[in-house]
Amino acid sequence: MVVRRPVRTHSSTQIAAGALPVRRLAAVLLILPMALLTPNPGAAGPCQESARQARKACKFDVKDNFWESVAICTHLSSDGARVACEANAQDARDEGTEECRGIFSGRMDFCSASGEVRYDPSFSAGMFTDVFNNNNPYWPLAVGNRWVLEGDGETVVVEVLNETKRIAGVDCIVVNDVVSDEDGQLIEDTDDWYAYATNNDAWYCGENAKDYEYFPGDQPSVAELVKIDGSFKHGVEGAKAGVQMWASPTPGQIYRQEFSLANAEDGAEVLSSNYSYGDGSGLDRRVPQALAELFCNNDCVVTREFNLSEVGGEALKYYSPGVGVFLEVDGRKVVQLVDCSHDVRCEQL
Repeated sequence: MVVRRPVRTHSSTQIAAGALPVRRLAAVLLILPMALLTPNPGAAGPCQESARQARKACKFDVKDNFWESVAICTHLSSDGARVACEANAQDARDEGTEECRGIFSGRMDFCSASGEVRYDPSFSAGMFTDVFNNNNPYWPLAVGNRWVLEGDGETVVVEVLNETKRIAGVDCIVVNDVVSDEDGQLIEDTDDWYAYATNNDAWYCGENAKDYEYFPGDQPSVAELVKIDGSFKHGVEGAKAGVQMWASPTPGQIYRQEFSLANAEDGAEVLSSNYSYGDGSGLDRRVPQALAELFCNNDCVVTREFNLSEVGGEALKYYSPGVGVFLEVDGRKVVQLVDCSHDVRCEQL
């Protein structure tokens, strides 16, 4: 039920003009000298030290991409085109450097808020159940559950499939998440993998994310796979599962929903566990009143959700018990539930 925003890829034309190719920063860590990977004894703790190490990786990645772009520019025959290409590469390098600063600042803020413990959650079969029967009221997963959300010119269709994926001995249910534009063209098709802990916390175990684009002139016009960024699986290349939604959310909780460094780093903060429209909490901005009144009776959860590997990009998400996500507010963008299969209130939408 996560409303995922598509990440646009660079076309080959943009790269030839000097734009930075997108890379996994985690790969850079594998080639750094060990002296750069050794924790600083004076650091506040592992969370901040990890942020500092990731900042070094980000800077190396920006430089690497800059010189690759310059190398591509070398093959342009026109002198003017080469000059423009290298200028674009320099601009992209400067933007990338600034982005590294912003990402580092966000990670440090998260460390200050969440604490300095190492992120190494226990994850084993004994912690989880293989029963998926809407165990968590805010993250209801039962085979056949379906949500349709619309907003910002896009439609999101989410469905719980009759499929499971075993990850580190844990049976995770597969949830398909498809995003299309107003013309019905495919933007993203993702399989998310979730598990219920025995205490009914919903865990996010990984995802297979696929982003698509259409290109003018293709006959027939077919969606082309352009990116799999954000894909991860617990236990692979340092990736770790996280809690997608607590069974009993408590305001003030700040937590990781996933961890795959510089690739998938969603986190969240619980802002309210008893939201209703007009309750004075200040969470009504851009919330459709009728929608909130339909789904909330002093019992909705509101979270602030964010991506630590990006600058900005946070959103407020609203969860109703028995329904799950019914609203996302991202600045001026509003994505809201227009249909669901498993709650009679959806018949009033």
